[in-house]
Amino acid sequence: MIGTGYVGLTTGACLASLGHSVVCADADPHKVERLGEARVDILEPGLPETVRDALAAGRLEFTGDTAGAVAEAEVVFLCLPTPMGAGGAADLAAVEAVAGVIRDVLPPGCVVVNKSTVPVGTCARVAALLGRADVTVVSNPEFLREGRAVHDFLHPDRIVIGSADPAAARRVAGLYAALDAPLVLTDPASAELTKYAANFFLAMKLSFANNLATLCERFGADIDDVTEGIGRDPRIGPAFLRPGPGWGGSCLPKDTHALLTVCDRSGIDFPLLSATIETNVTHQHRLVARVAASCGRGTDGSLHGLRLALYGLTFKAGTADLRDSPALAVARLLRERGAELRAYDPALCEERPDLSDLVDVVADPVRAAEGAAACLVLTEWPELRDLDWAAIAARMTGHEVHDFRNLLDADLLARAGLSRRGIGRPAAPAPVA
Repeated sequence: MIGTGYVGLTTGACLASLGHSVVCADADPHKVERLGEARVDILEPGLPETVRDALAAGRLEFTGDTAGAVAEAEVVFLCLPTPMGAGGAADLAAVEAVAGVIRDVLPPGCVVVNKSTVPVGTCARVAALLGRADVTVVSNPEFLREGRAVHDFLHPDRIVIGSADPAAARRVAGLYAALDAPLVLTDPASAELTKYAANFFLAMKLSFANNLATLCERFGADIDDVTEGIGRDPRIGPAFLRPGPGWGGSCLPKDTHALLTVCDRSGIDFPLLSATIETNVTHQHRLVARVAASCGRGTDGSLHGLRLALYGLTFKAGTADLRDSPALAVARLLRERGAELRAYDPALCEERPDLSDLVDVVADPVRAAEGAAACLVLTEWPELRDLDWAAIAARMTGHEVHDFRNLLDADLLARAGLSRRGIGRPAAPAPVA
């Protein structure tokens, strides 16, 4: 297993839990040392325990020697970062560099598995870089949700394997034999495109839900009732129909932009994909404009001198991941208008990131509201429902809570003297005098 990020560490630990012998290699010696002591720095439910148990059983080890790790391997997984590069294309530098490192040390008959999210054609590209006729490269994209990665690995909706070599595909499929999941055996290009298509479709549903919420606000409808009504249609389904401050995270932004870049370079017009990305950005600008208007700054939209409290900075609940967080995207737009921001996030209480150029992150949710004209709920942490909202209200100069996750109880806030304004919802009760 080369790479010990979310995908590599989860895949390695879970395969070890299924009885396989796994060696995880990483270029960061500090991370290797900590993982060897079962110290997992990723906030992911069940992952620390899975790593600890696999280490104790002797089926999992960590090393900084990538070449040594693959020297006796039957299957090598590439779990490397493929961030957004210039112009939106996927940056394959890490994948290509590792291919050069392992090329001459791979055992004959070894199978190399692309687990990273990569553009169509990457299997062929890696095979060319390896230049080994006795080594097969297979695509096996991951479909893990942060916050549920271990669960998703052990209870997959499907396992997709793309290979031109049926024998190699069967070998990779055999690693998952203990899991009860549909198996999709296909060619490498189809497997690679499946991952991008899945993330694009999810992003599209989220953009649709946010636009639908705007319609609900305009016509006095309730977004929760509307999405329940359409989500019960099995052709649509309820997942990814909850409105919010936009979509983000480590996958959807980079993968939608990468797919759009591939389309552009191939001369393929895909307006639905472009609109999905543009809608996300427009939606965030609309939410910021709404905050400005509610604070009496509707004329020019300036928020200079206005303090706002933000609740939630991570891109979703259950993770400490800030990569392409929609909460941070909204925060940047607020700062561009001159707002002073203070934030609380349950995952960032102990080790707070340095976001001083953007927002002051504090460990006390009540302190976050000191002098705030309004509060904004940006991440769907369940813990936010149980905050002392009366104490928060006492510290504020205003009384409005913009609940951009439709998370909080409007009546509870009203009793605390606060008015909640959600997305795509009818007006909340007035605060109790």
